[in-house]
Amino acid sequence: MAANCVFLGYFEHFRHYGIFRQPNIKEIPGVIRIFKDGRYQKLHAVSSVPAGIDPLSGVASKDVVFSPQNNISARLYIPKPPNPDHKFPILIFYHGGGFIIESAESSLYHNFLNLIVSESNVVAVSVDYRLAPEFPLPIAYEDSWEAIQWVAKHVNGNGPEPWLNEYADLHNIFLAGDSAGGNIAHNMAIRAGSDTPPGLQFRGAILLHPFFWGKERVGNECDGTEPDFIPHLDDLWAMVHPGSSGPDDPLINPGMDPRIAGMGCSKILVCVGGNDFIRGRGW
Repeated sequence: MAANCVFLGYFEHFRHYGIFRQPNIKEIPGVIRIFKDGRYQKLHAVSSVPAGIDPLSGVASKDVVFSPQNNISARLYIPKPPNPDHKFPILIFYHGGGFIIESAESSLYHNFLNLIVSESNVVAVSVDYRLAPEFPLPIAYEDSWEAIQWVAKHVNGNGPEPWLNEYADLHNIFLAGDSAGGNIAHNMAIRAGSDTPPGLQFRGAILLHPFFWGKERVGNECDGTEPDFIPHLDDLWAMVHPGSSGPDDPLINPGMDPRIAGMGCSKILVCVGGNDFIRGRGW
């Protein structure tokens, strides 16, 4: 996808939810620019790379369509050397990008997953969920949960994907993601607490500088040093989820979610970035 490619999507809900701050344009810096007539331009070029054998680690990867009706895929990774007599934990990973940009095929995430799989000896499922504004939330959450249900088809070792049948330990699953993907992983862990597909056992969730937000300012958000970030993040959430109740929607503000006590895994690791504007909220 070229950085300067203008996508001609017309979204009346952008105007309805009042996210335009200028007469002719609204922009989330580095992510998306939206014009008054509804056209939008994504400002980030994804550097896509093919799946295959990583020459540095020997990790093997391939792309698999798990939802033919919606053409949704995941990139699978297995460590070297794969041993059919030994099952590996599963890492289900959701990429970041504000729900708007990036992909499981991007060089950033492909290289990252090769490293994680090599160092941790896990089978990874990197989910390429559909993006806003073409597909507004909750579609990304629905796609992400569908990926978990697809993994569950392999519980008895006779699912549609041989790598999961042969190498994956479905009683040892971790959910992970960064930024918007960290938000997705969190919400998938909550859903797993009440709706775990039979045969799956979730051990933990790993949230890397997760994208959470809310009306009340938290931590460094209160110091006034970066005032532009607050309206940008308000606008971003309104843009990706036009049907949301706002920044205190439980999907974006975990403190407002009564289901959080029923998280579907016993351990959570949260990592925050030292220069991230929302680091205080993650903490």
